Amino acid sequence: MSHLRGYGIGRPRLVERVPRELVHKDAAAEVLLTGWTSHGGDRHTVRARWPRFHDFYRPRNRRFDPLLLVETVRQTFPLLSHVAYGVPFGSHLVWDRFHFEVQPRALLVPRSGADVLLEITCSDVRIRKGCLVSMTMHATVRLNGRRVGAADTRFTNHSPAVYRRLRGRNDVGARPGWTVPPPPPLPPATVGHARPGNVVLAATGSAGRWQLRTDQDHPILFDHPVDHAPGMLLLEALRQAAHAVHPAPGTTVTGMSVSFQGWVELDAPAWVSVTPLRRNALCAVVEQDGRTCLSGEVAVGNEPADRTLGQPSPVLSGGWAVDAHLPGGRCWVVPHESPVRVPERPR
Repeated sequence: MSHLRGYGIGRPRLVERVPRELVHKDAAAEVLLTGWTSHGGDRHTVRARWPRFHDFYRPRNRRFDPLLLVETVRQTFPLLSHVAYGVPFGSHLVWDRFHFEVQPRALLVPRSGADVLLEITCSDVRIRKGCLVSMTMHATVRLNGRRVGAADTRFTNHSPAVYRRLRGRNDVGARPGWTVPPPPPLPPATVGHARPGNVVLAATGSAGRWQLRTDQDHPILFDHPVDHAPGMLLLEALRQAAHAVHPAPGTTVTGMSVSFQGWVELDAPAWVSVTPLRRNALCAVVEQDGRTCLSGEVAVGNEPADRTLGQPSPVLSGGWAVDAHLPGGRCWVVPHESPVRVPERPR
């Protein structure tokens, strides 16, 4: 397709960073992917480099942030959709379900470069009239040759016209300036962060329930204009909720399995709730206007206190999470050397 000429479809590509439009980012500094190779049989290899320091996905206890792995995998969706499956720019990729698991001991920040390799297999690829409709993607993630995690996801692709029909009055540009002002954040330390501006939860007075903060001036979570709360914002909200109910300093999220059931709009409050499901696992729900927008499971573990590599920490049991009150409810996603600091967006 003409819009992809020059990107080397089907040939190995290794660059300092892939073009930002291929991963749907406006800030070039936020592009984590550095190259790709497409093989036969819907198999692909994607390369990335993780920063030793990131303003939002900050390392803790000399371990990379698990959500940095998630953002790396998220960037592979648009990359492969464009370069391997011919999806035109302007199309909309929509998450259906998503699962990831990480091994905290293997996430040790190296003293030299952090080179990441994602081994990707796509399945159940549906094409209609020459256009990608949906597919399932599995990714195994290695850091400097060592396996650090894996992710599975299913997502759909929609043309601008179809997306506008799906979104109705809520599509991009329908109501300029509409938003819910973000309420005061929780104390950063209670949700695993250091800066108030990176907190995405606000207190409600009810245990295990918070209001989602959608700060559209955030330079990472709202890197470009969107018409709904981004999926990475929702996953970050679940991570912060897990820290809020497991306040021990060594707590870390080791996996998630979620189902996206509806868009979270920006012009109404949304609510994040977690409840104990079993040992080291939480049931999580995001609601808005009385409807469930996301449901799933969050696995928590402990960050290792030493620098040695050992056995993986607890992850979601059995791969897919299945729970009676998760509608449709099962699910399985997956990431530079010099420090990356992103300036605050002008207000």
